[in-house]
Amino acid sequence: MSRIAIVTDSNSGITQADAKELGVYVLPMPFDIDGKEYFEDISLSQEEFYHMLENDCEISTSQPSPGAVTDLWDQLLKDYDEIVHIPMSSGLSSSCATAAMLAEDYDGKVRVVNNQRISVTMRQSVLDAQEMAAAGLSAAKIGDILEEQRFESSIYIMVDTLKYLKKGGRITPAAAALGTLLKLKPVLQIQGEKLDAFAKARTVKQAKTIMLNAIRKDMETRIGHSAAGEHVHIAASYTPGDGVEQWLQEIREAFPNHEVYAAPLSLSISCHIGPGALAVTVTKETVY
Repeated sequence: MSRIAIVTDSNSGITQADAKELGVYVLPMPFDIDGKEYFEDISLSQEEFYHMLENDCEISTSQPSPGAVTDLWDQLLKDYDEIVHIPMSSGLSSSCATAAMLAEDYDGKVRVVNNQRISVTMRQSVLDAQEMAAAGLSAAKIGDILEEQRFESSIYIMVDTLKYLKKGGRITPAAAALGTLLKLKPVLQIQGEKLDAFAKARTVKQAKTIMLNAIRKDMETRIGHSAAGEHVHIAASYTPGDGVEQWLQEIREAFPNHEVYAAPLSLSISCHIGPGALAVTVTKETVY
C-alpha cells in the first residue's frame, strides 16, 4: 500500500499545531499588509490580523509561492510515495490552478484536488482524504472522489458590518450606505466556487433563522435527503465578536444529533467580511 501525504493550506483553518496532531501538512497563506508580507499562523496570528484589519491597514491576499509548494512536495516525497494536495476553492484563489500546473512535473505522484471548499468544509475534505488513504485508496482515486462530491457542501455567513464588503469592492458604496442605514445583516453563501449574496436580514436573530433554515433545507434536499440529517457533518465558524458562544449553542440545539465542530473562519474570507460574522456549514459524508 502506498504511503500518502495529505497537504492543504491554512485556508482550511488547520493550524500548524493541529497539522502535527492530525499528521497532515499545511502551507501557510501569505498576506500583504501595508506592504509587508506575513504568513498565516507563522508570522501572523488571528489576533494580529484582526487588529490590523480594524485599524484599516491595507490587506491583500496572495497564494503560496511555487517554490514553497514544490519544496514541501520534494521533502515529503522522500518519505511518501504519493501526495494528495487540497488547496482552497479554485473559484476563490488561483492557488489551485498553480498547484495543478506544478504537479505536471511530478509523474503522477502529486494529485491536486479541485474540490471547491474552504474553511471548516475544506478541513473535512482533509480528514476524508486521510481516512481514504488509510483504507488503501490511491492518491488519484482519493482526488477523483473528492472532486465528484465537491458541491455537496454549503456555508452560510451572516455579515455584521458592510464596511469590508464595500472596501473590497463586493458591494457599491451606495448599497453599503443604504444597508448600514437600514441596519441590514446580509447572509452570504459559499456553495462551490464563489462567495455570493443569499438573503438580507434586518436583525441578527432573523439572519440566524435564515441560516439554520437553509441548512435544514440542504439536509432534506440537495445534500442529505433527510430531515434528520443522517450522513452529514454540521460545523460552525465565525470571526471575532460578541455572540459567538451563543451562536454555537443555538446550532447545537438546532441539530442535537450532530457533533458540531467549530473554528474561526479562514483569514482569506475574513478580510472581506470583517469581525462579528457568524457562519454555519453542512457537508455530506464522503462515500467511497
